[in-house]
Amino acid sequence: MLTVVDRVFQRAITQALSPIYEEQFSENSFGFRTKRGAHDERKQCRQNVKDGYEYVVDMDLEKFFDTVSHSKLIEMLSRTIKDGRVISLIHKYLNAGVISRGIFEKTETGMPQDGPLSPLLSNIMLNELDKELIRRGHRYVRYADDCDFL
Repeated sequence: MLTVVDRVFQRAITQALSPIYEEQFSENSFGFRTKRGAHDERKQCRQNVKDGYEYVVDMDLEKFFDTVSHSKLIEMLSRTIKDGRVISLIHKYLNAGVISRGIFEKTETGMPQDGPLSPLLSNIMLNELDKELIRRGHRYVRYADDCDFL
């Protein structure tokens, strides 16, 4: 459970970084995005059907949030964020650990799903998938860690 201070810091980081990353995100990504949502995703799916696509492959990245590589995410963040203090704060957030049944457990992989920063970090991580799908010429619609291929 996050403290109020944790939430304030995460919200501040999210507000500072979102405009920077929004410019990098794919038009096919709809989850946790500014001025985009599930209704927009469904609208795009309907447009794809109108464009003649008949088959859909539905994909869910199972346990995505539980398996995020901290080192890969930090590497990806470092490509855009040049302020080491921000990178350090995010790294500390990822490594903060959890208390489960009264016992502290380290978090060496994965990211919490309940914080204000997690949605942005998930989109940063999944943006690499978006780039690869575009590079391969796939038509797709992604909402967070769920994706429909046409």
